[in-house]
Amino acid sequence: MAKFVFGMNLSLDGYVDHTEFRPDPVLFRHWIEYTRELTGSVYGRRMYEVMRYWDEDLPEWSAEEREFASAWRRQPKWVVSRTLKSVGPNATLVSDDIEAVMRGLKARLAGEIAVAGPELARSLTGLIDEYRLYFLPVVLGRGKPFFAGPRPRLRLVSTDRVGEETVRLTYVPA
Repeated sequence: MAKFVFGMNLSLDGYVDHTEFRPDPVLFRHWIEYTRELTGSVYGRRMYEVMRYWDEDLPEWSAEEREFASAWRRQPKWVVSRTLKSVGPNATLVSDDIEAVMRGLKARLAGEIAVAGPELARSLTGLIDEYRLYFLPVVLGRGKPFFAGPRPRLRLVSTDRVGEETVRLTYVPA
């Protein structure tokens, strides 16, 4: 049975915004390795559109960025959207019976499936097995909160440093 994991970089005050901060080299390496090991990822529309950046090689990319893009492209992706009409390579559009499709993925696959995007995570509360909060040393004071809706009851299971600047807190539903 697969495990759904919702994990993202966020500010100390709980906001996610990829335009406001970038992971340091150690954290970026962590995300490369994590992405390589995933069974796949489930995206909401907005987060999928952000991540489509990795579908094309850009000449200015570093070796690490090319490595991440390669890992991201290889993994299966399921995109939950009622507005998109199509999705890119190695992706499946999920627009109906979302909960049934997600339960089916969990039942028939093994390993970790990343849940990407706060709105999607909110809609999948009850199906998410683990929450990983990667706190970076910035305060935004605004933006999209990591928890986009009612906060599930959680129990802390581990704390880890990732590099010099990031602390990862891992929770499971209580």
